[in-house]
Amino acid sequence: MRVLLVEDDELLADGLVRALRHDGYAVDHVTRGDQVRPAVEAGRFDAVLLDLGLPGMDGLEALRTLRQRRDPVPVIVISARDRLDDRVRGLDAGADDYLIKPFSVEELRARLRARLRRGPEPARPLLEVGELVIDPDAMTVTRAGEPVRLPRRELALLVELARGPGRVFTRAHLEQALYGWSDEVESNALEVHIHHLRRKLGGDSIKTVRGVGYMLVAPAAGEG
Repeated sequence: MRVLLVEDDELLADGLVRALRHDGYAVDHVTRGDQVRPAVEAGRFDAVLLDLGLPGMDGLEALRTLRQRRDPVPVIVISARDRLDDRVRGLDAGADDYLIKPFSVEELRARLRARLRRGPEPARPLLEVGELVIDPDAMTVTRAGEPVRLPRRELALLVELARGPGRVFTRAHLEQALYGWSDEVESNALEVHIHHLRRKLGGDSIKTVRGVGYMLVAPAAGEG
């Protein structure tokens, strides 16, 4: 899951980035309101955490800009503006939730989990590839009815591949889906995740297309 944090308080932002990355999220961080739309256009995010008092462009205006272009990305406002009319304006502008500073990291985590469970649509369909059944909302995987336990990043990689079984995804595309811009990614990190998935799902479940990328195919019955 990939999150965009828009916060100009560097100390607060550093703490939130550390906490969310500890939970397994890929987190990108920008500090200005006028960076929100370009950031969302540049990368597919599962949620945006948006402060309102920002340089460059007020957070409410940045939010309205997203909604005017019909971007469905879930947005949780995180703001010290605690008056009722502030909260109403934020929700009317298109926020999915509104969290008042100061807040506990645990509450932010819970609200983020709740928002991601709902997704931008009422529910995301199950992804089925052969014996594999992936529930992106519940974050579960089964193979031939048996649960397959995957760390968050391996699950995110599998979900991305399962969105287009038989389609070749480039290395750059998959890395963007898994990591933030500022993450320090080892050169073989993607290959390590692929190796672990093959071990758990079957050696022929993910094909390497040399010089291009990877694709998911239906694992052979009984393999793994």
